[in-house]
Amino acid sequence: MAEVEWIHRHPKAEDLRVGLISWAGTYLTFEAYKSTITATAKSLGRRQTWELLVSNEHDAQAVVRLKSLQGLYLLCEADGTVCYGRPRTSHHGCFLLRFHRNGKWTLQCIISGRYLESDGEDVFCSSRVLSAYHMWTPRPALHIHVILYSPTYRSYARADHTVGRIWVDAAVPCLEECGFLLHFQDGCYHLETSTHHFLSHVDRLVPQRSSQTAFYMQVRPRGLVALCDGEGGTLYPQGTHLLLGLGSNPIRGEEWFILQHFPTWVSLRSKTRRFISVIYDAEVCAASERLTPMSLFQYECDSESPTLQLRSANSYYLAQRRHRAIIADGHPLESDTFFRVHWNCGKIVLQSPNGRFLSIASNGLLMANAAIPGPNEELGIRFANRPFLILRGRYGYVGSSSDRDLMQCNLDQPDCIHLLPCRQGIYHFQAQGGSFWSITSFGTFRPWGKFALNFCIELQASNLLTVLAPNGFYIRADRSGTLLADSGDITKECIWEF
Repeated sequence: MAEVEWIHRHPKAEDLRVGLISWAGTYLTFEAYKSTITATAKSLGRRQTWELLVSNEHDAQAVVRLKSLQGLYLLCEADGTVCYGRPRTSHHGCFLLRFHRNGKWTLQCIISGRYLESDGEDVFCSSRVLSAYHMWTPRPALHIHVILYSPTYRSYARADHTVGRIWVDAAVPCLEECGFLLHFQDGCYHLETSTHHFLSHVDRLVPQRSSQTAFYMQVRPRGLVALCDGEGGTLYPQGTHLLLGLGSNPIRGEEWFILQHFPTWVSLRSKTRRFISVIYDAEVCAASERLTPMSLFQYECDSESPTLQLRSANSYYLAQRRHRAIIADGHPLESDTFFRVHWNCGKIVLQSPNGRFLSIASNGLLMANAAIPGPNEELGIRFANRPFLILRGRYGYVGSSSDRDLMQCNLDQPDCIHLLPCRQGIYHFQAQGGSFWSITSFGTFRPWGKFALNFCIELQASNLLTVLAPNGFYIRADRSGTLLADSGDITKECIWEF
């Protein structure tokens, strides 16, 4: 089979959402109970998240509507008040969005010509004269574990810890080195690698976050971002090896990256503990005792559907073909590439489109043979590209707080949960200081346990999971902000973005 170029997927809708920060440091907020729009919130949550609907974009401006996660639009009325609802005319709720050199945005009502502004609490459109009060700082609302894709060079950023640099040369984002944590602090961003080093202004990776690792961000609709130092320098790939560094002369838009959620890559193992791998370009079998690039599969699953697609590093999808054989030659929309996934204590069973279950034949090939699933059809599954988890639930990120001794689930800045694989689908959760997660008799958690406990992870979508705690209950986010393991069923509060 001829090799094909890795096809970069367009950003999903959730990758394009933003929070808007006023001059006072507060967020534009959808107030469902007050039936109004305010700017009082100090952190970015669901009510502070907006989807940009772009109808026209040109150079430094675009015509947009702002849509909340509740499905209602930001509207400016004739008297200057700002509310939410559904547009009554084609221009109602439309704003002229201008991008300023300092990274700020202004939103000018198309109908009245007045600018969206805040006094630090209320939001209104009353002035046609531009001032600092009309400036809004965009903050991408996607999960902080991201990849950076260069549309100019059609490659991904990759941290090289052997030399302490970042290169923009990865063709396929299947390695943990392609994942970065994008921390937001005091209006700036810090780019952290998978080994917890930070990119500095001198183009090297350093162990500590500081003013020298702080970058300002230019944000455009459709997921485009650029990082700069505020003194005329911009990050872009340079030289023949595409070193990511600060410079002042980017050409052809090479400073722009598409920011997207870090994809999930997994390895699959048979009952005989051999890795499922693609061999001879397309055949899929359980033959290798060690992990290779052709043993990695991107886990693509929609939360609205129980079906799964597995994309191999050759850019093709696993598909059921003639004689029930599973071949890595499928394309994204082919019906034969969709498998129904069944979870069982951290292992998975895959059901092909013909209703048969995938199993390992006597010659090692993966086939859709079994009418009834058994131990031979169970596949062990393990994360292949992430040594840690960052969990975000309905109320914020999971982490520890200096004023609480219990793990919280409503934080703006998360903790890394380091994963120590125990057996397929089972992990030990290790806190940042090297201690382990412990569980109390009330189902709450502390991050300083001495003994490792077993946590069972089940994937619910490409970047969503549930965690079964050692006490047999699912971990959920409580409205109080405390992390709890007390749910016998999977509810919305049990779903974690990672």
